[in-house]
Amino acid sequence: MPTKTLLIPTEDGRADAFAAHPDDGERHPGVLMYPDGFGIRPVLREMARELAGHGYYVLVPNVFYRHGPTPVIELPEHIGEEARPAIFARLMPMIEAHSTERVLSDADAYLRFLTARPEVGAGPVAVTGYCIGGLLAMRTAAARPDLVAAVAGFHGPVAVDGPEGRQRLLSAITGEVLLGHAESDLTPEELGELNRALDAAGVSYTSEIYPGTVHGFTMSDTDAFDPTALRRHWDQLLPLLGRTLAVG
Repeated sequence: MPTKTLLIPTEDGRADAFAAHPDDGERHPGVLMYPDGFGIRPVLREMARELAGHGYYVLVPNVFYRHGPTPVIELPEHIGEEARPAIFARLMPMIEAHSTERVLSDADAYLRFLTARPEVGAGPVAVTGYCIGGLLAMRTAAARPDLVAAVAGFHGPVAVDGPEGRQRLLSAITGEVLLGHAESDLTPEELGELNRALDAAGVSYTSEIYPGTVHGFTMSDTDAFDPTALRRHWDQLLPLLGRTLAVG
């Protein structure tokens, strides 16, 4: 499985990124994968490789490149609860500085770079994301409905902009939507509100709470990890990509 580190030209410099794709000399559909707030690290590289093994070119950008290359901050091998306060004390200023304007400018650069890769076939792409990356994925899909055929977010803060902002966001999306929520992030009542907003937007979607999960359930290097929920995530994500992107 070929993997490489790349530099993506953006309006504010060059973002380093990790890419993985099949080693068969063919062109494959592109998938932009936004990491969680902890950024590119072994678990994200492994998830990108696993997805690439199903026939996709997967690009994982360092969204905090303005603050330095990967690793932007040093992380322990396992991110336990005791380490989170110190880590988030460093991360939150970066997250707060990552304005919507920066998100959209970067998204355009990432998609332009992804679709220009010689290993990527013509046609639509998909965008996935975890935690804050789930919100970035949704904003990217809303900004480029002409290009993004599918968008998936897992334990992502998709309601962060409030009801009106959320509705504007969802109404701009034309691709199929998959949202897997942590039980600790969303109540059943809040899920109902979100799903009614998705209905009003007229998009095709799956949006559900993964039972018994806490925020970060896909990440095997954290205390939040839930292997059953990670498998459910793959069991939903792979068919979504198979329905919306032409493999091979």
